[in-house]
Amino acid sequence: MDIKVSTGIGCFDWLLEGGFEKGVITTIYGPAGSGKSNVCLLFAKEMNKGKIIFIDTEGSFSVSRFRQICDNVEESMKNIIFLNPTTFEEQKKAFKKLNELVNSKISAIIIDSIAMLYRLEMGKSKNVYEVNRELGIQLGQLTEFARKNNIPVLITNQVYADFEQKGKINIVGGDLLKYQSKCLIEIQKEDGLRKAIIRKHRSIEEGKEVVFKITDLGIEEIKLEEYK
Repeated sequence: MDIKVSTGIGCFDWLLEGGFEKGVITTIYGPAGSGKSNVCLLFAKEMNKGKIIFIDTEGSFSVSRFRQICDNVEESMKNIIFLNPTTFEEQKKAFKKLNELVNSKISAIIIDSIAMLYRLEMGKSKNVYEVNRELGIQLGQLTEFARKNNIPVLITNQVYADFEQKGKINIVGGDLLKYQSKCLIEIQKEDGLRKAIIRKHRSIEEGKEVVFKITDLGIEEIKLEEYK
């Protein structure tokens, strides 16, 4: 039985030694504009031989961008079930709807991003504990769906700087995300290029990395000699 599926990106398949693992959550995190949504789109293109659930909390799914990387957009879009929450309460309802949507025909779940609406809610809520509790419930649901249906779950996350430790980058949601994600990939931006780095994985060494750039056709690896 295959335990990994292709990411739809050659250099990411190399980085992950075959692709995203089935049965677990993979979290990709990094600053705005680092390429997280492009990874989601390319993975959606790769996996839509079956049905995909795509939860878009940021309005980041670009049909025009999808058309650039996908030859048969109309047919591909038919295989994507979109949920578009605009508040954390709507995100909560979207996750309840997953109980009805996830079945044997679903090949993957993609969430871009898990933390935006959570972050906004944290900024205005008087009950921080309850907001964290709800995010924990949502992540637990995703883990359960991944395991029971043996499918990959890909989520993106935002980051913020640590003012006490300069240079340190933290992921929104902290330990909740770190614990529930069996694979963590950090994306960094540098001089117009991007670097994807393994920060956590069950079978791949931490620190393994690949340098890439975003092109009209998708994502292209930059060889080490070119990068230097």
